[in-house]
Amino acid sequence: METRATRIGLSAWTVLVVLFLWLPLILIAIYAFNESNIQSWPIPGWTTHWFSVAWNDPDVRSSFWLSIKVGLIATGIALLFGSMAAFAIHRFRFFGRESVSFLLLLPIALPGIITGMALNSFYVFAGISFSIWTIVIGHATFCVVVVYNNVLARLRRTSTSLLEASMDLGADGWQTFRFVVWPVLSTALVAGGLLAFALSFDEVIVTTFTAGAQTTLPIFILDNLRQGQQFPIINVIAFTVILLTIIPVTVAQRLTRDTGVLRRGTAAGAAAQSGEITTV
Repeated sequence: METRATRIGLSAWTVLVVLFLWLPLILIAIYAFNESNIQSWPIPGWTTHWFSVAWNDPDVRSSFWLSIKVGLIATGIALLFGSMAAFAIHRFRFFGRESVSFLLLLPIALPGIITGMALNSFYVFAGISFSIWTIVIGHATFCVVVVYNNVLARLRRTSTSLLEASMDLGADGWQTFRFVVWPVLSTALVAGGLLAFALSFDEVIVTTFTAGAQTTLPIFILDNLRQGQQFPIINVIAFTVILLTIIPVTVAQRLTRDTGVLRRGTAAGAAAQSGEITTV
């Protein structure tokens, strides 16, 4: 049984960990509204002036839209290949299955600089010119993993009796997918896509090695930090990146709470909701 001292200690430790993670982000958010172009404390005054300055900067806008485009395309590729890989690993038993699963998960475990350097070497060796597509390929390598993990986890939590019941009740393959498989997997796919986009949007190291002259928002921030210029604009951009990362991650976290209960009015769905599925 937990003592009062243990609960207090755990609570204090939790607060310290949260502060360690969030205090730097909160400081960036505060500095984004600092009217001075010098980062000092206490804040001399508050303004939203730097937001308009950042938005009217053509380099910032170009980097922002490039980050959005790369994130959307990489997410689309990840949804396609990640879900296909998850279905293959879950449904079929074949030689080397575990090795394939390991290779799919490896990119997310490797440091981004290793992946970026490897892709950069491959592009140079193959004579491929740097473009938006080289960035997309770099980001897709780890975005696929996120979608794969989400879909595979949902498939493993879904009873095969759902598919069997659908077939026994006369549904064909398309109907089974539409009324049974899709409602179960939809939230997992949306959550995986949101997480993939968030990872792509704020990835910097892979972009550095695969972008060439292309500049995404993280690269813009990195370049200006090295030169020690435009700190107010950098704070605004960093604050925006934090917001655009937190939102999809929060939504994805809420969606992953869904157990995949069917919502459609089919006989199989009604049986699933009542927990009374039996095979005929």
